[in-house]
Amino acid sequence: MSETAKLALDGKQAEFGLRHGTIGPDVVDIASLYKDTGLFTYDPGFTSTASCESKITYIDGDEGVLLHRGYPIEQLAEKGDFLETCYLLLYGELPTTQEKEDFVYRVTRHTMVHEQMSRFYSGFRRDAHPMAVMVGSVGALSAFYHDSTDISDPHQRMVASIRMIAKMPTLAAMAYKYHIGQPFVYPRNDLSYAENFLHMCFAVPCEPYTANPVLAKAMERIFILHADHEQNASTSTVRLAGSSGANPFACIAAGVACLWGPAHGGANEAALNMLSEIGTADRIPEYIAKAKDKNDPFRLMGFGHRVYKNYDPRAKIMQETCHEVLNELGIKDDPTLEVAMELERIALHDDYFVEKKLYPNVDFYSGITLRALGFPVTMFTVLFAVARTVGWIAQWKEMIEDPQQRIGRPRQLYTGAERRDYIDMGSRG
Repeated sequence: MSETAKLALDGKQAEFGLRHGTIGPDVVDIASLYKDTGLFTYDPGFTSTASCESKITYIDGDEGVLLHRGYPIEQLAEKGDFLETCYLLLYGELPTTQEKEDFVYRVTRHTMVHEQMSRFYSGFRRDAHPMAVMVGSVGALSAFYHDSTDISDPHQRMVASIRMIAKMPTLAAMAYKYHIGQPFVYPRNDLSYAENFLHMCFAVPCEPYTANPVLAKAMERIFILHADHEQNASTSTVRLAGSSGANPFACIAAGVACLWGPAHGGANEAALNMLSEIGTADRIPEYIAKAKDKNDPFRLMGFGHRVYKNYDPRAKIMQETCHEVLNELGIKDDPTLEVAMELERIALHDDYFVEKKLYPNVDFYSGITLRALGFPVTMFTVLFAVARTVGWIAQWKEMIEDPQQRIGRPRQLYTGAERRDYIDMGSRG
């Protein structure tokens, strides 16, 4: 006998099947709810709704677990590199030596962008926010690469996937260089993914540049920690855009636009701004009191998470990486880090934070690390977009290949005016 969930309404009953994931809670399949009952569900933010079936990423927010294709994020960040994680997300398994070499070769040989893109950038104001430039330039890729926009062709889908992973760092570095008024730096095929990105951002034509291996490793970890995070707002946006049949470059541009919001990708920028506002550790009690005051609009950024009700598993790795970078650069007395460490200590022991499960999240430390690496605050979300591109592409590809996928069309609870007739202007008083 199959398991079912029963809904009783006005003396009538409707039954709905249960679906079981590999791990995680069971799901009530309500696809026939409207047909069987004439009712919809009301779920603002879709917090109790599974919008798709996926094999890519699993999160257990209560236990603080993040798995990519079954592998813990901690192991991937400590033992692997970013392109290995990209391969895993795209293909479902860790690559063999030969598969890894082939994948790295393909990505590396796609890092250059069409030369006309440099003219496209010149149309932006120099003081434009880099994320505004990214939204435009990523969407513009579909105007330059017509040979990989046919989503019905598996080969074109894979070519588009490789292109997006390869070209996003180049576009991001160009946005940064344009923002600060320096010439664009072309990618180099002899460098790793992270080294190449740092080279494109910080090299100048007038002198040689070699990426510090400690900083390059930190960049790799930052990319890995942000590679995918299940059905978050930007990923859901990419899937929704893709469900209409839009080309992959347009879908990723939609994801970039969604990521820009301060409640999503802009959270690390907001966390660093908050730490700077606090200034010194002796002012923390004042801000803790403000955070606890229900009538005060102040919020502690970088604490708590929509999904995690435990310590964000990425935060511990990010904290270690942060210290490695600061030690390598000789930054011993960073007041922002001192504020961060004291805030973390309080958050892990103060009853208010413990009861509300407001643990430090990955954004808490990533902002400090990125600033130490030399990036301005306006670039933080851009770096997030570079990392998250592989997750977006993997989720988009999975959706396109899912025979059950349909164009997204959420329902609504309408609370506006009932039907009424048009009133001529002369009769409106």
